Amino acid sequence: QVELVESGGGSVQTGGSLRLSCAASGYTGGNKCMGWFRQAPGKQREGVAVIYTGVGPRYYADSVKDRFTISEDKGTNTVYLQMNNLNAEDAGMYYCAARKPVVGGGGCSFRWKDVARVEYWGKGTLVTISS
Repeated sequence: QVELVESGGGSVQTGGSLRLSCAASGYTGGNKCMGWFRQAPGKQREGVAVIYTGVGPRYYADSVKDRFTISEDKGTNTVYLQMNNLNAEDAGMYYCAARKPVVGGGGCSFRWKDVARVEYWGKGTLVTISS
């Protein structure tokens, strides 16, 4: 059974930084697309970043490019999200997500923000931003 466990959320001031972690276990399908989604109160869940584990390509939402970095530790099956220069729009629950890559060229880029295509979810970690 696949389990995704997030950690690292918390409260930070505007302009501050946080690093989220997602530890994956039970996944036997080889390389996978692992990423982060977030959901603010009253808003839809949205894709933040995704990485094709073991292969490398990474994709980001326009709103976080140049501020957030997704990375992986292959040895521990952990994916990280380094978040810098945080602002009020970044607040919300952050969820780790995983799915199989698209065979035939799409990899993890094809519709990576599509919530319906996610196969596994973590329970989330909360990020709050104070001014």
